[in-house]
Amino acid sequence: MALRTLITRKSLGLGLGVSQSVRGLQTVSLPDLPYDYGALEPAISGEIMKLHHQKHHQTYITNYNKALEQLHEAMEKGDSPTVVKLQGAIKFNSGGHGNHSIFWKNLTPVHEGGGEPPKGSLGWAIDTHFGSMEALVAKINSEGAAVQGSGWVWLGLDKDLKKLVVETTANQDPLVTKGPNLVPLLGIDVWEHAYYLQYRNVRPDYLKNVWKVIDWKYASEVYEKECP
Repeated sequence: MALRTLITRKSLGLGLGVSQSVRGLQTVSLPDLPYDYGALEPAISGEIMKLHHQKHHQTYITNYNKALEQLHEAMEKGDSPTVVKLQGAIKFNSGGHGNHSIFWKNLTPVHEGGGEPPKGSLGWAIDTHFGSMEALVAKINSEGAAVQGSGWVWLGLDKDLKKLVVETTANQDPLVTKGPNLVPLLGIDVWEHAYYLQYRNVRPDYLKNVWKVIDWKYASEVYEKECP
């Protein structure tokens, strides 16, 4: 029972997407996007957005829910080796769901404010910690382009130090794997599935153009909540 509680609260407690109870475990479902697939063009094509959301994100959810079912069955049987084996799948797929759910919130069409710099306390914090918005963008783009293989580049808040940080994570690791006190504000997916159909292998061009549709509302709300 202790392991089941840990998995439910830690791995599934994302607050992202609709969830339902299945045999005492919380499954997740694909969150709706607040904009049409083609609304981010020309920065991100509608074809990419549709595949990214309906296929890639959905696959993480499907595999995550499947792993939870298998976990339940293994726990009922007392099959400890299988319980241990499933931890990797749960981490990877829950990370894929959580990371993408944040990513969708970090995007918005240009006509709805996409690309507008953050204002208020987050804007001041960016100037304080990085010197300027331009300097932050350059740092994120540089570190995102340098990610080997697949992963994410993040703007996060260190809650203990009250400081903004730029970090990268491999594969679908969430930002918290880089430190328990790190809260994700802005995440940019640098997996090839996020840009290859449009930008081919030129990741820096994708990183340059994605800022045209970045929405700072979610990041600002989280920052003000965590750093009042």
